[in-house]
Amino acid sequence: MSNLPVLTEGCCAPLTREPLAHADAADLAPLFKALGDPVRLRLLSLIACHDGGEACVCELTGAFDLSAPTISHHLKVLREAGLITSERRGTWIYYQVSPEVIGRVSAVLGDQAPALV
Repeated sequence: MSNLPVLTEGCCAPLTREPLAHADAADLAPLFKALGDPVRLRLLSLIACHDGGEACVCELTGAFDLSAPTISHHLKVLREAGLITSERRGTWIYYQVSPEVIGRVSAVLGDQAPALV
């Protein structure tokens, strides 16, 4: 039986900043849950890619092979999570990204967060 060396230093790297608090994690979880669906993630991306971060629903429905009610459901989930807002103009509804909410999500995943690759 061989003897293993005794390590005098810790096995884990020390924290370099404060981890996400429980309350913040609970607050952000519904946002990530809403983004957990590929259709919703793509819808958010399509809206954000339009000039001014705003897109008409007519520009969104054609990008998917889904029914209008299904697209409406996914937009409703994103809106209820606070990731997008909507405004009716005549017969059309325009969706906008919510920059402050997107900023919160980005802060968790951005430069402050450890690399995922």
